Amino acid sequence: MDRYADLVFLGGHVVTVDAEFSVASALAVTGGIISAVGGRDDVAPFIGPGTRTIDLRGATLLPGINDSHLHGCAFGMAAPPLALDLGHSAVSRLTDVAEAVREAVGQAPAGQWIVGHGWDSGYLDECVSDPSRQPSRHDLDAVSPDHAVVLYSFSGHATWVNSKALELIGIDRHTVAPPGGAIVVDESGEPTGLLHEGAQALVQNALPPLSRQERTDAIRSALATFARLGITSYTEPGLGPGGDGIMRGALGAETLEVYRRLLAEGELTARLGVLLLPAGMASTAEEFARTLSTLSALGQCADADPRRLAIHGVKIFADGIVPNKTAWMHEPYIGGGCGSLCVGGESDTERIAEIDAIVAHAHAAGHQLGIHVTGDRACDTVVDALAAAQAEHPRRDARHYVIHGDFLTARSMKVLAEHGYGVNMNPTIKWTVADMEEEFVGTERAAYAWPYRDALDAGVRVASGSDAPVTFPDWRQGIATMVLRESKATGRVSGPGQRIGLAEAIRTYTIDAAWQDFADDWKGSLEPGKAADLCVLDGDLLTADPHDIPRMPVVLTVMDGKIVHNTLRNCSH
Repeated sequence: MDRYADLVFLGGHVVTVDAEFSVASALAVTGGIISAVGGRDDVAPFIGPGTRTIDLRGATLLPGINDSHLHGCAFGMAAPPLALDLGHSAVSRLTDVAEAVREAVGQAPAGQWIVGHGWDSGYLDECVSDPSRQPSRHDLDAVSPDHAVVLYSFSGHATWVNSKALELIGIDRHTVAPPGGAIVVDESGEPTGLLHEGAQALVQNALPPLSRQERTDAIRSALATFARLGITSYTEPGLGPGGDGIMRGALGAETLEVYRRLLAEGELTARLGVLLLPAGMASTAEEFARTLSTLSALGQCADADPRRLAIHGVKIFADGIVPNKTAWMHEPYIGGGCGSLCVGGESDTERIAEIDAIVAHAHAAGHQLGIHVTGDRACDTVVDALAAAQAEHPRRDARHYVIHGDFLTARSMKVLAEHGYGVNMNPTIKWTVADMEEEFVGTERAAYAWPYRDALDAGVRVASGSDAPVTFPDWRQGIATMVLRESKATGRVSGPGQRIGLAEAIRTYTIDAAWQDFADDWKGSLEPGKAADLCVLDGDLLTADPHDIPRMPVVLTVMDGKIVHNTLRNCSH
């Protein structure tokens, strides 16, 4: 034996996620690499004087979780102390939001903006009982007449502000929303304080950008949470100039520099993949191409280990989201309208031409593309654009993927599978919005949303991500939702025909997420020679009632052979 193992795990359910989804009972780690998998006899030769042996006592050992669509810096800054927590169940009424703002105002120095995150009208009693009742500046003005207030929705696609903020931003009844955005107005034409999609940039331009220290603190906070959850890899889906106007620049280019510094200082306790964001919503093909050409320096990580921090490609926005009625649908929403693409252009024909040109340019430049697209008509348009780009400039193994794909059609699935492309779906968002979406698209379409079963059956490679801070990055809830398709608000089943099996669900957070990262040959499963990224779940995941999975504790997390989280009892040395 050239070298004994650093770690040996015994007596557990070692879920390898290999091609056969085999289950072992022991595993050895040497120098950050898995050196043996099997039974006690297979790992015994690796145990030496300095080996730490861990008796799993029936716990489940999984590959480290890969949350393949997660805004890490934004997640960190969306939580206290950088922002008020306005998510469910921290608040359940508009008056609860107002009270949280009132308390913050009482502690804030003059001139400081009050920032909050996470409100969801689907969980605010006044809005649930009367869907026409939406958050308004008037709900905030009485408690904060002098401090500007900006509250981000859970989805990141809507922002709620008070009158003082509208004044400082310069929004009034005469303000024209940017292309692809909406300034919501009341019956008299006055802004209500709600801004959708691209109109949110008007707020961001008035807010002071995050400082480097604030970004650093946010990412450190996020990394600590990820370690506790067993997350050892994640994708930041969009950092660059297009993110400078989103959440005080949390998605801006400066955030990538902070990640690089944390890696250099040994503080990056999860592997990071990045999609660059050349332009935001409502961009034109010309703007996208011009900005993309300037990003070569930003994408260079010559001094970084590509297994720790890698630039995978670029992100593109194609449409919005269903709750804002900005996802582009084939059939109208309840109440009318079909949404639209969110790129530049005055008509559907012009916008289709723009998305075609953006996709073609990025594909020809050699990038992997991750494209935010939710509506069924938008999905068909984007997939057609990807197929046309590949026909014009053939590439091997581009691994493009659609992001979200809420209403991905059978036709689009077929094309994605034929080209070897994927989809990144979001089970915790499905869990969160399943009931609410019925108000916008009806019961049948809402049940279909996030069609996991159909996508897998069509041969599409499917990965899962939380889209944090849109939802909390709890993969255990994601797995339960993929298996059960039950909603958060009522527990009702939404789309039983789209349920998938436990093994299939686990793959979306491990080996298939690694595929998205171009890394399935060295991470994502527990096989000799692969990276020792591990997650230990207390109890037997394979026999657990799916309803109990979200409450199964993560007791140990290992990244690159190093323990980064440990509450496991009875470890031996």
